Amino acid sequence: MRADNKNAVTMDPSGFVVLADYIPAAVQEIRYHSSYNFIGDRIDGYEEPCALITIEAARALKSVSNELIVQGYRLKIFDAYRPVMAVKHFVLWGIEDQDIRMKPYFYPDLEKQELFNKGYIAKRSSHSRGSAVDLTLLDMKTGKEVDMGGPFDFFSELSHPDFRGITDEQYENRMTLRRSMLRNGFEPIDCEWWHFVLRDEPYPDTYFEFPVSSAYLKK
Repeated sequence: MRADNKNAVTMDPSGFVVLADYIPAAVQEIRYHSSYNFIGDRIDGYEEPCALITIEAARALKSVSNELIVQGYRLKIFDAYRPVMAVKHFVLWGIEDQDIRMKPYFYPDLEKQELFNKGYIAKRSSHSRGSAVDLTLLDMKTGKEVDMGGPFDFFSELSHPDFRGITDEQYENRMTLRRSMLRNGFEPIDCEWWHFVLRDEPYPDTYFEFPVSSAYLKK
C-alpha cells in the first residue's frame, strides 16, 4: 500500500506487522501506553502496549537482533509506529497544557516549547510513517539495560549520540547499538541516541492514523 499524494494520512494498516511476531526475543516497554513518559499520561492512540512496525523495518530489525544476540544483547523497544493522533497529543500538550509535572525527570533544563524548537519532539514524526524505532540494549547476563549514559526520552545534549561528557564505556555502548543499526539499513538522528529510521522506508510520504493495537491489524 502506498498513498499517491505527498504527506497523505491513512488508516490502512496492511503494510504493518506486530514486531513481537518477528522478534520474540525483544523486550518491549511501550512508554506511551503508560503514564511514565514526558507528559505523564497515556498517549492518544496507544490502545495496547505493543510495537507495530512496517514489514520492511521488522525484517531489518530482526537482522539487528540476530547480530546483537551473538554479542550478548537483546533489543529493548520503547516505541515504534506512532499514530498521527499521538503526535497531535504531544503538540497540544506543548502549546496549551500548563502541566509540567514530568519536567524534573525528562526535560529539567528546558522549557516545554524548547522541546519542539530543539528537535526533541516533531510536529510531524517519522514514527508515524511506520519505519522508525526507539530502542536500547539489554545485557543478557544481567537482564538489565545497558548503560547508555542517559535514559530514553531525556531531552538534553546528554542524549545526543556524539555527546562525549559520558564515560568511554557508555559512549561505546551507544556505538554498539548505532553500528548494528547502520549496518542493517537504519539511519540515526543527531539529538537522540535511541532513535533510528529505516533508510529505505516504504512509505516516506505517508503518515498513518490507526491505533497501536494488534487487534486492528487483524481486522
